[in-house]
Amino acid sequence: MFQAFILAAGLGTRLKPLTDSLPKALVEVNGVSLLEHNINKLISFGCKHIVVNVHHFSEKIIEHIANKNYNADIFISDETNQLLDTGGALLNAKNYFDFSKDILVHNVDILSKIDFNDFYNHHKTENNLATLTVSQRQTSRYLLFDKNNKLCGWENTKTNEKIISNNSTELIPFGFSGIQIIKPDLIDLIENKGAFPIIPEYLKLSTSYPIYSYIHSQDIWVDVGKIEAIEKAQRLLE
Repeated sequence: MFQAFILAAGLGTRLKPLTDSLPKALVEVNGVSLLEHNINKLISFGCKHIVVNVHHFSEKIIEHIANKNYNADIFISDETNQLLDTGGALLNAKNYFDFSKDILVHNVDILSKIDFNDFYNHHKTENNLATLTVSQRQTSRYLLFDKNNKLCGWENTKTNEKIISNNSTELIPFGFSGIQIIKPDLIDLIENKGAFPIIPEYLKLSTSYPIYSYIHSQDIWVDVGKIEAIEKAQRLLE
């Protein structure tokens, strides 16, 4: 079984004014916080070891977890002094992970009906270093994969930036869905320090290690990073 890392440290700028007084992790959908939705889903799939990183209104998340008595061991990775982005967050939380289990890394503002058992079994069967959930949707930033679903690059269509890590005759763009499973060994392969995003690290590692996609339907997923997405999330969970 996998363990989990919920990324809950973000400022939630796109969710203002809700996040003027609370962290985005505690923004509610159908009367239940994003954090609680995601912790309960992980527990329902048998995940009992969960790490949560905190920064913005960190004390409110810590208090929430202390008061909820979740049926899981939940550890706090404290980023109160500095927001570390996903890559730095993984390094900072390293000592909370069990290195005998893969890690499902989940953005707190993502809600989905993705079957984590199917996702995990796909990851294990393929023996990937990392498996990234993606869907075919319109966005400004795309991950690029070859016909075998191997990560080959990244593209920002607004700035025309493009990074190609593996040459392929055909590159297929997908939107990243904010959920991934990694082998814990990946953490020790990262050479960066401090605060940094994880996608550039995946691109570097993809030249030597298997990093592939897990494609899901767009209609079972919602990014609750903006206020206007809350209504869509409510419908998803009905």
